[in-house]
Amino acid sequence: MESRSFLQKIEKPFVTLLLIVGGIVVSIPFLWMLSSSFKQESDVLNIPPQLIPSNPTLDNYINLFQSLNFGLYLKNTLIIVLFSFLGLLLNAMAGYGFAKFNFKGKEKIFYIVLATMMIPAQVTMIPVYLLLNEMGLTNTMTGIILPGLAVAFSIFLFRQFMTTIPTDLIEAARLDGAGEFYIFFKLIIPIAKPIFAVQGILTFIGAWNSFLWPLIIANDERLYTLSVGLSLLKGQYANNYALQMAGAAIMVVPIVIIFSFFQKYIVEGFTMSGLK
Repeated sequence: MESRSFLQKIEKPFVTLLLIVGGIVVSIPFLWMLSSSFKQESDVLNIPPQLIPSNPTLDNYINLFQSLNFGLYLKNTLIIVLFSFLGLLLNAMAGYGFAKFNFKGKEKIFYIVLATMMIPAQVTMIPVYLLLNEMGLTNTMTGIILPGLAVAFSIFLFRQFMTTIPTDLIEAARLDGAGEFYIFFKLIIPIAKPIFAVQGILTFIGAWNSFLWPLIIANDERLYTLSVGLSLLKGQYANNYALQMAGAAIMVVPIVIIFSFFQKYIVEGFTMSGLK
């Protein structure tokens, strides 16, 4: 009994220490990336490696935005993020419709939506490209944005969450004379804040990291995103690791910050959506 009690006492501190050590080890490459982005080009590959720059500089970031069009890539990425949030609203409306409205073929249409989740995105890229080409939308920002507005997984999550909202509450609002749009924006959205939070985070991450589709649909560098720009940077400045680390930091740091602040909403959103 005494040995078991002793093990129970040291179990929590041991696990905590193990997690801290593991977290530090995993964080080393990220910290080295941030550190290298502030180093001179000649200092990046010093042996032994220096985690803290001896002569920190912002020249790498300045070069990215003044000489390498990263300001334009950032603007394009933010435009995609903005319209992705518009798509998030449309997905929420679709999920609400599947959850709370009865119409002919509802279940069949929903199963078709679910079936599209099983098809890899790479399989649909050529058909979508051909459709957009027929519409004259290739090499345009509209062509980059349009296919990403409707996301089956997002519709599914919203539908799962909104089925838990009492129908009597919606009926009571209708009896009071509230219209459908008023009910959605004033009643449903406030109740669905947890799932909006998790989907907003996932939408931001997906749009911020958009790479393959913009690369396929656009052949004009003025339409490239940060991910595509970073890929070009690796090709054109293969030996300038400090510059590459600065570009990688611009890509990674916003996602890390957002995820750090809102990670609890991801867990809460998945839990309340009925996913395990």
